[in-house]
Amino acid sequence: MKKHEAYRFYLSTALSMIVILLPIGSVGGSYDIRQNHKSMLPSISFSIGNTPPKHVNSSPLQNNAGLTPHFRNWLAANGYSGHDFARDDVPGGSYGGKQNDSDTVINQPVIFIHGNSDSALGTGASFTGWTASINYFLSQGYKTSELYATTWGSANPALSVYQYHSKAYLTKIRAFIQAVKAYSGAAKVDVIAHSMGVTLARKAILGGAASDLMDGGDYDLGPPLTGIIDTFVGIAGSNRGLVNCYLSGPTTPACGDTNGFYPGYMVGLQGPFGVSQILRNINASSHYEGSYVYTIWSTVDEVIGYGCVVYGRYTTQIPGQNGEQRFSSLPYGHINSKDLTSYYQLRMVKYHAVS
Repeated sequence: MKKHEAYRFYLSTALSMIVILLPIGSVGGSYDIRQNHKSMLPSISFSIGNTPPKHVNSSPLQNNAGLTPHFRNWLAANGYSGHDFARDDVPGGSYGGKQNDSDTVINQPVIFIHGNSDSALGTGASFTGWTASINYFLSQGYKTSELYATTWGSANPALSVYQYHSKAYLTKIRAFIQAVKAYSGAAKVDVIAHSMGVTLARKAILGGAASDLMDGGDYDLGPPLTGIIDTFVGIAGSNRGLVNCYLSGPTTPACGDTNGFYPGYMVGLQGPFGVSQILRNINASSHYEGSYVYTIWSTVDEVIGYGCVVYGRYTTQIPGQNGEQRFSSLPYGHINSKDLTSYYQLRMVKYHAVS
């Protein structure tokens, strides 16, 4: 596939003339959601109005990129070397760790999971990683020993259509969560994920059976990690698939109907049928992602498109979530729903609040 086609997939516009379903009416603001599993729509209580952006520092992290030597040594001594969490081959490939044995972890550790073609700290332009969030958390009293990120993919935008919920990615993310929890000594950890990182992290936490025909076929990730996750925050995730994958069909790994974002198809008013196996799996049960589950997203997300609606439901919501922060105007697009919401991310993981 040509390079420009890969970029077109990732940055596909919402201004298509093809409309599958009219978006559900939306407003900006914070929400407390009580999922009604007997209805297509959730029951929502909300406060109207977008909250002005909170100031965040997105400048490069100085002298803090990468995993600390202390964390690297611990990983090597505890059997995690094979996962290459450091990712020194990628600029800004990782972050986190103690300075020494006396570096006490006070705040509950936060694990950041990036999206498709991004990296832990980002490479610039549309792929900014978690630099803004980590800088904000540091400014609010968190330490390097309480903030963690690794790069799970290629960090190459030209390869975005080839990324899927693979055995390698799921195993790596799951192991990283387990490693941070064990290393930090904390009773629980928090997870904040963006874009494809949301669905990857959900399956990594859920565990259980999975299949990857490109990597040996059927396998089992193990039991759920629910008990070690306090708060899960999913930002701009495509939990019910992507309309663009319906339009293209399950023709690429990213849009596949086994481990991709294929949302299925309707037969009249019946369906959807043929939904991606991985999406059916992670949406079959609810609230396993942690004790508290929140989402942050925008109806003007230019990557997800179509008001974030897939067959009458917001693909950006997670079944059974406790609440959300929703935006309905720029500058909150796909990337800024992450980079301009550090304030809300911290509020969710530390105070279990959406505003």
